[in-house]
Amino acid sequence: MDTMRLDKFLKVSRIIKRRTVANDACSGGRVSLNGRSAKPGADVKAGDVLEIRFGNRIGKYRILDVKETVRKEGAAELYEVLEEDDSVKAERG
Repeated sequence: MDTMRLDKFLKVSRIIKRRTVANDACSGGRVSLNGRSAKPGADVKAGDVLEIRFGNRIGKYRILDVKETVRKEGAAELYEVLEEDDSVKAERG
């Protein structure tokens, strides 16, 4: 089964647009993986559930696939949105 670093997945999937921002979010304790606080180097795989706090808002996503590279149009196929409000959706593009 393919795995990838959490910070890289967040960038490749375009949930967070830049890897440095993804790294900071993980290091700052704003990202949890399967219910546990996750570091930037944590391995993610298909089936994992991410929860990200954007200020006082939360986005929750299930990882469907892990790929090293993906075109912008295909990025949304890497995850399923489980929960997010309109402002979080606008923030991730």
